[in-house]
Amino acid sequence: MAAGAAFVLACAVIAGAGLRDRDGCADVALVLGSKVAPDGTPSARLQARLAKTLELYRLGKFPFIVVSGGTGIEGFDEAVVMRDWLVAQGVLSESVIMDGAGATTFASAQNLARIARGRGFRSVFVVSQYFHLPRARLALRRSGFGEVCAAHAEFFEARDLYSIAREAPACLLYWFRQYERK
Repeated sequence: MAAGAAFVLACAVIAGAGLRDRDGCADVALVLGSKVAPDGTPSARLQARLAKTLELYRLGKFPFIVVSGGTGIEGFDEAVVMRDWLVAQGVLSESVIMDGAGATTFASAQNLARIARGRGFRSVFVVSQYFHLPRARLALRRSGFGEVCAAHAEFFEARDLYSIAREAPACLLYWFRQYERK
């Protein structure tokens, strides 16, 4: 019973922490990928992440955006789909950096650390779903970013309950992972 209560508490802390955006300005944004629809367009969840990123970009929160994702079962490279959507919305193509090897949050954080070394980025603004942000921030801090701002996409669905429950053990695993620092 105590383990169950601890798990429920961990889930509540994760959801609460993710819903509290951490505002600021950064050298670069990292928008984490999500499913692409079978027709090659962003899913509703991914489009919400992109819309939040676009909003923050237009507010001048960061000059560059790294779109990070892998190729899903639909056969589309999430990074390409994300870049195309942002550019279609008016983001300068030279402001978008693609990471097509970011199939996991860990890989995205580590890939961004390598990109940051080459471009001199020191701070990052991460955009994802609220339940995903605590783990993403942990991965980015452990990858060497001292300043990590965060904003959650304004998209909620019933599946979030499963996702929050999944994040509790995932955060614990990320806590103990080995990271290459930027």
